[in-house]
Amino acid sequence: METFFQQIINGLVLGSMYALVALGYTMVYGIIGLINFAHGEILMVGALTSWTFATTFAASGMPGWLLLALSLVCSLVVCAALNFSVEKLAYRPLRGAPRLAPLITAMGMSLMLQTLAMIVWKPNPKPYPLLLPTEPINLGGPVISVTQCLILGLTATILAGLMFLVNRTKLGRAMRATAENPRVAALMGVKPDMVISATFIIGAMLAAVAGVMWALNYGTVQHSMGFLPGLKAFTAAVLGGIGNLAGAVVGGLLLGLVEALGAGYLGQLTGGVLGSHYADIFAFAALILVLTLRPSGLLGERVADRA
Repeated sequence: METFFQQIINGLVLGSMYALVALGYTMVYGIIGLINFAHGEILMVGALTSWTFATTFAASGMPGWLLLALSLVCSLVVCAALNFSVEKLAYRPLRGAPRLAPLITAMGMSLMLQTLAMIVWKPNPKPYPLLLPTEPINLGGPVISVTQCLILGLTATILAGLMFLVNRTKLGRAMRATAENPRVAALMGVKPDMVISATFIIGAMLAAVAGVMWALNYGTVQHSMGFLPGLKAFTAAVLGGIGNLAGAVVGGLLLGLVEALGAGYLGQLTGGVLGSHYADIFAFAALILVLTLRPSGLLGERVADRA
């Protein structure tokens, strides 16, 4: 049972990071119907920006928590500016084009950002500084680190704030109106271009937080680190019902739990043939099973009736 509860903790931490990135996918898709495949690279840029700031000022004598907070703010600014530029330069000119065109553009943007990051930060993996205490907290068998506590607490706070933003604020109403019918929303005084840009900025900030938390939890950063988390987060968004915010959160947490439990028990289930590094089998098998039984995802996509 100790292994089970330990993997539950690990799964919730992993799923929380997936959920943050999945929300960026689902917000953009819900408003303009675009799958932003460059979103994982925004996570990577956030992590590498944080690493640059943290290593630059590591010798300043600044407390680790303050250094982490400042590096996170720096990552938020850089990722927000980057995603705003990507939307304006790469996606906005193709908004009226067939869906295949922006999809191919998104894939090209992903490769371009990876290549630029490799040029700027070099291809070799880099150790992320230890900014928080590393001594684990014993929970009567399973353990949890300070970093994992921070990830869970920060993710819960951010998700609650995002739900409030979307459901209770003027910007959130504008987002929902634009998602339902951008032309009618524009007639009612909403500026769709501004709303879409704001959505990309918010998604980028969520990915930046996930990137910094990912680097802090796993202790290493590199130019290709965003591909797999981005793919898993997209899987989580589809699993929960892409276009549905609650679905992205549920999908992310479920995917993290399935992956963690699979990693903990995969060796036993296969008689030692497969190790924990094959845990992705469980994640994508769960996706196939859910989409076979429920093609719209667990909570379904929220689709508005259009006149």
